[in-house]
Amino acid sequence: MQIDDADRRLLRHLMADPALPTAELAERAGLTVATCWRRLERLKERGILRGEEARIDWRALGWEVEVSLRFTLDKTNPRAFDEFISAAREVPEVIEIQTFLGQTDLRLNMIARDMQHYQEIYRERILALPHIADLDALMLVATIKESAELPL
Repeated sequence: MQIDDADRRLLRHLMADPALPTAELAERAGLTVATCWRRLERLKERGILRGEEARIDWRALGWEVEVSLRFTLDKTNPRAFDEFISAAREVPEVIEIQTFLGQTDLRLNMIARDMQHYQEIYRERILALPHIADLDALMLVATIKESAELPL
C-alpha cells in the first residue's frame, strides 16, 4: 500500500510517542488537526494502523525469566499444528506463538517469575503440549535492541 510523505511523518511521530494528542501530532507533522484526523482514519481503514494498545513491562511486575522455546512437531497427525497451537494458547505464561517454515515449526516465548516457576511451567504445561517431536529452549540473557519502529 502506498503512503505519502505526510503519512510517513504521522507514523514516525506516532511510533516515537503513541500517546500524542491529535492536535500535537498534527502540529509536529505539519498538518491541520482535521487533515491529521482524516489521515489517521484512512490509515486505520487501510489496516496500516491497527489501533492503540497499552504496553506493559512484565519485568516491572516481577516476571524475571524469559525463554524462547523452539518446537519441531510430529507431523504424522494432520491436526498436529492446530492441536498444538490450541493447547499452547491455554498456557497463560506464553506471551507469543509464531510458526515457521524450516526445521523449527513453532516458537513460543514464555515468561516466569523465577527459575523455579519456569521449571514448574515447563514440566507441567509445556512438556504436556501435544505432538512434540523435538524441543529446544533458549534462555534470554539480555535484550540488546527491541523496537517496533519501522524505517519510514
